[in-house]
Amino acid sequence: MLSALPRRIIARAGYRILPRFDPVLNFHSDAYLRHNARRQEHLASLHIPVAGMSVLEVGAGIGDHSHYFLDRGCRVTITETRASSLAYVRQRFPASDVRRLDMEHPPEQFAGAPFDIVYCYGLLYHLSNPSQALRFLRASTGTMLLLETCVSFAQKPGVNLTEETQKSPTQAFGGMGCRPSRPWVWDELRKLYPHVYVPRTQPNHEEFPTDWNAPQEHAASLQRAIFVASLQPVANEMLSPALLMQQRRHE
Repeated sequence: MLSALPRRIIARAGYRILPRFDPVLNFHSDAYLRHNARRQEHLASLHIPVAGMSVLEVGAGIGDHSHYFLDRGCRVTITETRASSLAYVRQRFPASDVRRLDMEHPPEQFAGAPFDIVYCYGLLYHLSNPSQALRFLRASTGTMLLLETCVSFAQKPGVNLTEETQKSPTQAFGGMGCRPSRPWVWDELRKLYPHVYVPRTQPNHEEFPTDWNAPQEHAASLQRAIFVASLQPVANEMLSPALLMQQRRHE
C-alpha cells in the first residue's frame, strides 16, 4: 500500500500526496459521492418546487449539494465553518455568495434572512446544541426547511451527545456531535414550525431505514431521517404530516 511507504519515496515516484484531512479527498470518496447522489435524487422525487427561490445552504462542506439549487436558478447563499472547505467552495462557485457560519455559535441575525428555503442536510448531528441550531434555522426560514440528519432508533425524545473526530472535515467542527431520536427532532420542529412532515419514501441507501420498528434489521452503522418543516401547509402526496414508523424505498 502507498500509505505504508515513506512520503519522500511516494513523492519521488510521482504520486500526489494528499493530507489525511484534505476536504476534497474526504468528500469525494466513492462512499460520499454515492451517498450524495442518492440523497439528491430522492429530494428531486419529492417534487418540492424550489426553482428561482432564495436558498440558505447550511453546512455545505465543499458544496456538493449546491448544484441542485444553482441548476434550478436559485439564489444560493452557501455556508460552511471550516476554512479549508470554504476556500474550495469559493473557488468552485466564484459567482455565489459564500460565507462562514459557525453553527455552534450562530448569529442572532443573519444577513439576507429570511430565505425561501433553508437547506440543512448532514449537519445537525455534528452539533452539540441542536436545539440552538434549529432555532437559528427557523429564524432564517421564509417558507420551508429541508432537513436531513443522522438519528437514533430511540422511541423517546433525546439528543444523545457523542464525540467525533474534530480534525476530520466530515465530522463535528467542535469535536462533539449528537444522534437525536426522530421523536426529538419531530417535537422540536413542531415547536418552531406550524407544519412538519416526513417523506413517505427514503433514499436508496442502506443508511436510511424504512422500518423504524426493527432496528435489529438495520445493518449500517448510521441511520438517517429526512424532515420537511414549513410555515404554510404543503399539499404534497409524497409527504406525511405524521411521524411514520414505516416508509418505503424510493424507486
